[in-house]
Amino acid sequence: MANMFPLSSDGQDPANLRDINEPLIDHSEGQLFLNEAFKIIIEEVLCKGTDVKQKVCEWKGPEDLALLLDLELRAEGEPQQRLLQRVKDVAKYSIKTSHPRFFNQQFAGVDYHALAGRFLSEALNTNLFTYEVAPVFVLMETEVLRSLRQLVGWTEGDGIFCPGGSTSNMFAMNLARYRLFPEVKSQGLWAVPRLTIFTSAESHYSVNKGAAFLGIGTDNIIVVKVDEGGRIIPEDLDEKIKLTKSQGAVPLLVSCTSGTTVRGAFDPLDRIADVCEKHNVWMHVDAAWGGSVLFSEQHRHLMKGVARANSVAWNPHKMLMAGLQCSALLLQDTTNLLKKCHSANATYLFQQDKFYDVNLDIGDKTVQCSRKVDCLKLWLMWKAVGSIGLAERVDKAFNLVRHLVEQMKKREGFHLLWEPEFLNVCFWFIPPSMRGKEGNADYQDRLTNVAPVIKERMIKQGTMMVGYQPLGDKVNFFRMIVLSTLVSKEDMDFSLDEIERLGNDL
Repeated sequence: MANMFPLSSDGQDPANLRDINEPLIDHSEGQLFLNEAFKIIIEEVLCKGTDVKQKVCEWKGPEDLALLLDLELRAEGEPQQRLLQRVKDVAKYSIKTSHPRFFNQQFAGVDYHALAGRFLSEALNTNLFTYEVAPVFVLMETEVLRSLRQLVGWTEGDGIFCPGGSTSNMFAMNLARYRLFPEVKSQGLWAVPRLTIFTSAESHYSVNKGAAFLGIGTDNIIVVKVDEGGRIIPEDLDEKIKLTKSQGAVPLLVSCTSGTTVRGAFDPLDRIADVCEKHNVWMHVDAAWGGSVLFSEQHRHLMKGVARANSVAWNPHKMLMAGLQCSALLLQDTTNLLKKCHSANATYLFQQDKFYDVNLDIGDKTVQCSRKVDCLKLWLMWKAVGSIGLAERVDKAFNLVRHLVEQMKKREGFHLLWEPEFLNVCFWFIPPSMRGKEGNADYQDRLTNVAPVIKERMIKQGTMMVGYQPLGDKVNFFRMIVLSTLVSKEDMDFSLDEIERLGNDL
């Protein structure tokens, strides 16, 4: 690699040879570059990237992709035209997650009002920790969190935007522990007994990660049984809490899920709340995926009882398409627990003799120092379409899923694993050569290879993207996520046609 810090021929640093009054950056040139780069972004990402006639991806293997992108960083800068080509290459070879046929993850599509908010927050480059540097966004985040809490059913409370739902879940664990054992903040793990967390095997893996990170330990996660729909069985939760108490452990937190990652199941919150109240255990609801049903009068019943929880994690960047990342932790607490638990009282930021209300300095509620503005995109989108418009998005997604399932049932070879409760459609595709041979000894081995092969073919051809995974004793199956407002019934039909085309010869 070339020397990134070369000296001039006389041994001096070339940076020192520049006139101190000469600007290092030509702002007019930079603005021109930005203008041209935006044109590329709009054309390649927002026009082509949302056009069903275009590919979801231009797939390249890692060696070929690295060569095409010329990733090496060098001492000398590059001319503007070459940089613009690099912008175009990045757009061309990236996955078009806004494409109507991207069904791979629990984020998809694009909302242009939210995108404008994302552009604006990036341009402003604000750190959301004190009112003096982020006055607009301190007030805006407060209002957005208040509105989200109202949907949960709380008239009062607290909250913070977090860098993802995993962090929100981890914060909830930390708050639950601090509530019971505030001395843990100063004395560490020596100050607490063995703590246990209760969740289902189908909850998000961040519960395990959080327990490991916080020193609670993954061995102290107690897995609660689920019913045939993947929902926690409250009676088993009650029995397991009693058992851990009898073993001398302290039940810390129950992590329920509203919209599990694979099946899209909603745990029975009201009945779980009865158990949590009985044992004085913190009830956390991971609604990162499913929380947005609260906008819909037709579907909010899926989260009946959520107002009885202590905390809720909710990711508007998923179902509402606010854009990555937009993740809120909502709390019913009114005792300033969030700040008490996480504050470090840095005097260079959080001076107590400021000329304004220092309670507006919200940065000490989080373990972060630098914190991006994640409320603007949601606020601007919400302002644009209103709660009614967001509810319509939720209802449309459910309608598309119903259409997909109806069409799937009419086709030979598609086998639903479960009737979907939410927007996750889980199914096997059975190729013609395997139909009627379910009793064969090698059937499961052959079936487990079907989804990976079809997935490889669809990615390499760039026609669509759908995820797959095993679950329990179920071998690899497709999990199709439907949420984007850009998706139509025609896209649903295409997805079935395409899976048949790609897999009929297997």
